[in-house]
Amino acid sequence: MIAIENVLLSDKIVSEQFVCDLNKCKGACCVDGDAGAPLEKSELKKIDEILENVLPYLNNISKKEIEKQGKYVYDQEFGWVTPTINNQICVYGITDSDGIVKCGIEQAYLDGKIQWKKPISCHLFPIITKKSKDGITVLANYEPREDSCKAACSLGKKLKVPVYEFLKEPLTRKFGKKFYEALDATAKHIKSKK
Repeated sequence: MIAIENVLLSDKIVSEQFVCDLNKCKGACCVDGDAGAPLEKSELKKIDEILENVLPYLNNISKKEIEKQGKYVYDQEFGWVTPTINNQICVYGITDSDGIVKCGIEQAYLDGKIQWKKPISCHLFPIITKKSKDGITVLANYEPREDSCKAACSLGKKLKVPVYEFLKEPLTRKFGKKFYEALDATAKHIKSKK
């Protein structure tokens, strides 16, 4: 376990390798799971603000589900999450011509229509964060999906890219630049001792 500020990180975040391989997994993280993508409370307001600019990217089924379920839903186990279609694909998921599921929110961001990239839980995946019972400490674990992330784990090993380096942008977005610099220094220190 690595402790930086109020965050406890799994050692696997620095010891394992990972690089998303969308051509192999087809964006499975947007499709399977026990619920939609977890949302922080502050992200509910973000979704309220950006929805009109994201809707043009979504298909009619997604739009109808948003009308029916709402922009986000409350799950007893996971708290606020994005709605899903038939307990599968996220309503904000869009499928491209190659059959790869991507984020409609992120596409609107990349096109300059909105200033918010996507929910932080999606951006950080396969790192899952949870608050501990004290409400202050954040637990960060590396939890790739056994089947759908197999290709990403292989590609990460082939390219020798540690999980934390692949996720530099979302880790910095979530915890700040100084946090990431401390994590990088810690990882390099651990590596030098081997």
